[in-house]
Amino acid sequence: MQKSIHCCFIILLLGSLSACSALKFPGVYRITIQQGNVVTQEMIDQLKPGMTKRQVRFVLGTPLIDDPFAANRWDYYYSYTNPRAITVNHSLTVYFDEDSLNNVETTDRFKMPANFQASEQQATPSAEPDAA
Repeated sequence: MQKSIHCCFIILLLGSLSACSALKFPGVYRITIQQGNVVTQEMIDQLKPGMTKRQVRFVLGTPLIDDPFAANRWDYYYSYTNPRAITVNHSLTVYFDEDSLNNVETTDRFKMPANFQASEQQATPSAEPDAA
């Protein structure tokens, strides 16, 4: 009797431990998870310096993070996890000066519009001193 109780306890223990394992069973359906704002290159190409907040919201949608302490910065984040557990993250940050679009920062996935690249190059001071 004691041996059968001991054997049942071991089987029960092994069964409960296997439920907590990290084994991935073949054929189990895993869903695709999308979170955040979907931002495309076409949407970024529509951005122009000087656009109002209302125009930017029309082009990109409502920002995921609209910080009340940094009212001149909107953040758009997007995360995609496929069934193989590969996660892709993208971010886009839009900066305003008062009510007009001033600057855009993004991850490597997107190509910045020429309008913002030119304004960034003009804004950076040259490293060479004046030869006067």
